Amino acid sequence: MKLGRRRFLNLAAGVSVLPVLARAAYADRYPSRPVRIVVGFPPGAATDIVGRLIAQTLSERLHNQFFVENRPGAGSNLAASVVAKAAPDGYTLLAMTVTNTVNETLYKNLDFDFVHDLVPVARTILSANVLVVNLSVRAKTVPEFIAYAKANPGKLNYASYGFGTAPNMAGELFNMLAGTKLVHVPYHSNFMPDLLSGQVQLAFLPVPLIIGFIRGGKVRALGVSGAKPSDALPGVPPIAQFVPGYQADIWHGIAAPKSTPADIVNQLHDNINAILTDSAMKPKFDNLGAEPAPMTNADLDKFIAAEVQKWARVIQFADIKAG
Repeated sequence: MKLGRRRFLNLAAGVSVLPVLARAAYADRYPSRPVRIVVGFPPGAATDIVGRLIAQTLSERLHNQFFVENRPGAGSNLAASVVAKAAPDGYTLLAMTVTNTVNETLYKNLDFDFVHDLVPVARTILSANVLVVNLSVRAKTVPEFIAYAKANPGKLNYASYGFGTAPNMAGELFNMLAGTKLVHVPYHSNFMPDLLSGQVQLAFLPVPLIIGFIRGGKVRALGVSGAKPSDALPGVPPIAQFVPGYQADIWHGIAAPKSTPADIVNQLHDNINAILTDSAMKPKFDNLGAEPAPMTNADLDKFIAAEVQKWARVIQFADIKAG
């Protein structure tokens, strides 16, 4: 059977439109089944709490279940690997954190590439770290502390949860930018008794974890790691006010496998940003000692790239090896 030229062109045009219509219809009905958010830390960790909060509100907004699946292990690399290798259909997401950008350089034999195998969907919250010292340390301000540390190189110890963890990276960024020689002491258990007793002299810790000890007069807060003061710690200035360029916030977000349809990524991005700007959510973020930190897609891409580069420089400077 022969087709007239006009009819052939009309049919060809219709066929070329079908994939576009299919993708649009696919995005329109997303999500049509439950969506898992993979968290690389155990239940009760900050990433888990944030992930569950986002999952609950997305479920309400998109009328299908979003749920958290905990896959702890290898400093969150196990979870990131699961998501990087998942089908790019929007039904498997990663609860990403600053740790993922550190791990990109810290671990040499990953079976995925965080930057190239995942696409950032949204940044959710920021939580500041705070530099705290044992009361035996004479310094009352960041400039006094820097002067004291430089006068006593190698004699001040800071605690962390291990090599490559956020407190370790915050401490080495401080060494790099302030010119100090603070000594890293990694712990695999609770180091608060040693910090309170003066066995270690300082730490860089998330505000929610240490604020009770600060308010109770057990440790002294000198500065916060963010670009601006923390509402939870009035009178405690940003470290960057005295150490230009210093910023070591803990941030959280959501990522998806590479090649996830742009329509789905944008739908998730827009809904998460709407959640972050909802005034009803503010008390929940306040309870986490965090603040909403929405970004445009373009800014988020730049932010992730900059974080990877920043922590790569710190790892090289301090010669940090995965523990």
